[in-house]
Amino acid sequence: MELSILKEGKNEVEIGIDSVTVAEILRVYLDKQGTDFVAWKREHPTKPALLKIKTDGKTVKKAVSEAVSEIIKDLEEVEKEIKKK
Repeated sequence: MELSILKEGKNEVEIGIDSVTVAEILRVYLDKQGTDFVAWKREHPTKPALLKIKTDGKTVKKAVSEAVSEIIKDLEEVEKEIKKK
């Protein structure tokens, strides 16, 4: 997976990401956290997705870090449930 930061500010970032699956998962978890604005778009299937994130109150880095922590926690729970069966 390739990731490139295209525009960065304290409370706003634009990230180029080649996986729409990862972009969508991050969008969902950031939205659940109450991030001011998070969306992704893709101009063409051969181009990377553009993930835009805007926050109010906390930095984008902190918001993404918290979202990734939640994703990992949920994946570990799924893994435990699968191992039980």
